Amino acid sequence: MPGTTKAMGVLTVGALVTVTAYTVALGSNGWLWFGWVVLGLLTLAMVVSRNS
Repeated sequence: MPGTTKAMGVLTVGALVTVTAYTVALGSNGWLWFGWVVLGLLTLAMVVSRNS
């Protein structure tokens, strides 16, 4: 599933850009950052499980 892991990485980076833009434009939202952290951890877990 290398394509799935790559897609998840692209989604995670895109979400980071979106959350950062939202924070700059409208102020910080803790739930958005929490969601991004969860997404990042899921992506990291996929990368680690693929390599093992």
